[in-house]
Amino acid sequence: MAATRPRLPDDTVFYSIYPDSTLSTSSLQSLHLQILDHLSPLISDYIWQHEPFNLSLSTTAIPHLHGHLRFGDNLEDEWFTVFLLFEISRAFPALSIRVWDSDGEFLLIEAAFHLPRWLNPDNSENRLFIRRGDLHIIPKTSLPNPTLVDSLKFLINNENESRASEAIQNAVKSKIADYPHRAKRNMHNVRVRVPVSVAQVLKHEPCLISLAVEGFYDRDIDTMKYAAKMERFLSKGKEEELVLVNVKMSRAMYAQLMQQTFQAPKCYPMPSRSGDAAGYLEAELGMKIACGFEMVYWQRKKEGDEGKGSTWSKYFESLEKSGYFEGLIPGSKEYKRLMENAEEYYRKSNLFVRTSEMLSAPVRRIDEILALPHSVNDFRSQEVPPADDDSWLYSGEDELNSTLKEREKELELYNSKLKSKQKSNESQNSGPSSSKDIDDFDPRDIAKTMQAFVHKVSSYKGAEVPENRNLEEVDLDVDRFMKDMESVMKDQGCQDIADNDDSEEGSSSDMDFDEFEDGSDVAEEDNSDGEDTFMSSYSDALNSELRNTFLKKSFIHANEEPSKKSEGASNATDGMDEDFTPVDVDLNLVKNLLESFSSQQGLPGPTSNLLSLMGVKLPKDDDKGKGKSL
Repeated sequence: MAATRPRLPDDTVFYSIYPDSTLSTSSLQSLHLQILDHLSPLISDYIWQHEPFNLSLSTTAIPHLHGHLRFGDNLEDEWFTVFLLFEISRAFPALSIRVWDSDGEFLLIEAAFHLPRWLNPDNSENRLFIRRGDLHIIPKTSLPNPTLVDSLKFLINNENESRASEAIQNAVKSKIADYPHRAKRNMHNVRVRVPVSVAQVLKHEPCLISLAVEGFYDRDIDTMKYAAKMERFLSKGKEEELVLVNVKMSRAMYAQLMQQTFQAPKCYPMPSRSGDAAGYLEAELGMKIACGFEMVYWQRKKEGDEGKGSTWSKYFESLEKSGYFEGLIPGSKEYKRLMENAEEYYRKSNLFVRTSEMLSAPVRRIDEILALPHSVNDFRSQEVPPADDDSWLYSGEDELNSTLKEREKELELYNSKLKSKQKSNESQNSGPSSSKDIDDFDPRDIAKTMQAFVHKVSSYKGAEVPENRNLEEVDLDVDRFMKDMESVMKDQGCQDIADNDDSEEGSSSDMDFDEFEDGSDVAEEDNSDGEDTFMSSYSDALNSELRNTFLKKSFIHANEEPSKKSEGASNATDGMDEDFTPVDVDLNLVKNLLESFSSQQGLPGPTSNLLSLMGVKLPKDDDKGKGKSL
């Protein structure tokens, strides 16, 4: 059984940067520093939702730089990352860059209305790259099933062939056109009243606000216990004096803080709401930030001591899959013994050391900052600018509607192109009504088009068959089929007579069977007489069944004299000719189709779909008088 690919995190974007030539470790490190130096002016003041843009070295079979960034609820981080990757590709032309997330090639999703028809999620792997500031798609004709190495070589040697169309370029680049200015607009400055310890941390490390918001927004029952005590950031309890500071965060962070109701801990020095409403709101927002810092500080400290982050989870899962616990019940004595051995081995591994350092890094940094001399006086005299206007928080509906309208325009453009293409095909392949205007609609065209469709040659596969079809695939001997049917019907009829015969003499079916046992006499009979007899019998049986039904009322009959009775017709049909006069097939066809179309009430349905494929366009019900009379 093939190994399943592990599911990617839903809120993480991944990227890899491949140099055109194989670089040594030192050269790759130099490239790493050059890229970060080039991006520094763009990202130095940006507050990321969870973690900053990062790059790491990989010395696998293809030495390259790679990284991942968790954007959480802030999609701006993902698109800002895409902008940075395009910027890297422009500044360093000899690079090919890949970017993807849990949805796969999300850049292709953005340009879905403009992609070539052959491109789909199943064959898009190792095809999409960013190079020299443009999007490149490895063509299927050149590499049907490309490996990463094949694609990278193709980009180097055939760069012009892989460049995506202008429509695709515009669809993707329009998402990042406003960056880096949009990244600055995504920042929100706000005035808050916080304990001096929180002000000290934010003064030295403004980016740690993301950690505080994460701790507050993702809180649970266990971390709430830390906020109830506030041991680290509120040493004096209610005697602590709050200071006014300016805090910069992303709009997503501000929304996460503002949109959640949170009761201040009993030990927190909240001012009176009635005295200063604006001051109370500043203190309330600062309280959420302080509690977020408190919760995330102790949580990270505990995780750092245990070293049980996501790496431990993966390590534990690998133990379970390998059968390490041998089907033991969790909590049993033997299970606990094996778990202790696994934890001891994990603590001695390099994986534990790296995980522990990563998880406890913010804790160590906070301890270092709070170890520096600081007091309330450091923040009393400073001038705090007013908070940014937050009306955008309550006017998101306008932005959403604007985005939806853009999507609707894009969809309309796509549909118009598709319709024009269909019209072009219809003008070449459709029936007589395809070129007519709706105002010139003639119901007789429906019948003509349907007849043309019915009389087209088709096979058992359907009406639409390849041009190089083999019409001899189904070989039906009609004469032989009719003879076999006649023989079966005669045998069945004779059997019915025999079943109802009260005499003790031999049945006629036995006589018939003996007479025609070898089939020679049947072959010598007049073929036309046999067919007439069979069809007469079949017609009598059918008319007898339909005589007492209302089927005749469901059709429109032709205004002509009933046809003369067949020479071999039985008396059963004498009374049927008046009732079953010839049916006007064309008229009934048009009538039923129009009634079905009318019942659709302007919505898509089987009739409109069928006729549109044949090139027939029906007028709407409100277009009275435009269509000709039936």
